[in-house]
Amino acid sequence: MEQVRQARNAAILIFENVEPLDFAGPFEVFITASNRGKDLHVYTVAEHNRSINAMGNLSINPSYTITNCPKPDIVIIPGGWGARKEMHNETIINWIRESATHAEILLSVCTGALLVAKAHLLDGLKLTTNRLAINELKEIAPASAVILEETRYVDNGKIVFSAGVSAGIDASIHVVERLFGEDRALNIARMMEYDWRRV
Repeated sequence: MEQVRQARNAAILIFENVEPLDFAGPFEVFITASNRGKDLHVYTVAEHNRSINAMGNLSINPSYTITNCPKPDIVIIPGGWGARKEMHNETIINWIRESATHAEILLSVCTGALLVAKAHLLDGLKLTTNRLAINELKEIAPASAVILEETRYVDNGKIVFSAGVSAGIDASIHVVERLFGEDRALNIARMMEYDWRRV
């Protein structure tokens, strides 16, 4: 008898002044791809157990905190103005570093790359971020990293980087294609009425 694979845990970090579409876009992709929860368990995670105000004062309640969330197989790190503050938050940076060690895939969206950089995970990788944050990323990226300024996303294997905002949706569908095949990825784009821009 074929053994049924346990659903992968997909953790989406949220924090004060996170860009809404940076986390909501991947959230929509992964729940749509989840096969009604059979293949993916998608949840938000924050440092503390209280509501988070995203940019525009959108209030979100995290599903878990970084101390009690299920061990993630997929980690999504969004950006937004709050990333500039959280890149100096050692508690969150340590969680990213630790989670990346065990995760199958880490997906950075927009200025989430600044947090991943602070977690010292960029050596020898190809990177991208929001075009307005390229110079900030250059300042903290290691010399061994290559920053691509004109791409929607770049796949390094374990770590995937995407450019600003909606590019996180493209990269998320790409990750779904890696995990579950092209047919499911294309079907998700159709279900979402989304014009998937493949790299």
